[in-house]
Amino acid sequence: MTAPLYNAEILRLAASIPRHERLPDPMGSAERRSPICGSRVTVDVDTDADGRIERVGLLVRACALGQASSSLLAANMIGRTPEELAAASDALTAWLAGGEDMPDWPGIAIFTPALSVTGRHASIRLAFEAAAAAAAQARDRARPLAAE
Repeated sequence: MTAPLYNAEILRLAASIPRHERLPDPMGSAERRSPICGSRVTVDVDTDADGRIERVGLLVRACALGQASSSLLAANMIGRTPEELAAASDALTAWLAGGEDMPDWPGIAIFTPALSVTGRHASIRLAFEAAAAAAAQARDRARPLAAE
């Protein structure tokens, strides 16, 4: 017997997304949308002087899997670099596609039952893809300031 796709832990995470309000004037912001189901996640970030994520805001309009993924992301991205977020997004994509080991991200194993349900992969990836893009945008905006 396989584990259910929408289990109690997925639903708990979906109902408890931290940092669930957008930032007023973010250094970086990105939205990703799943064309399959219409789920949408927007991630706003501010970084500190070292380029690490300092503040996060999210707007999540997604299914339970997208909400749960957003919850795991938001709970664990403070202090991460844009490069770390890009690597986590890439690792999640590879893992879901079946080509790599599980990503090194707290709690990500909860999505193991979804590995065989490819139609749900896009929703799980949304928050990580948006966070990586928002962090890269913040990094790129900060570079000219650092050069001055």
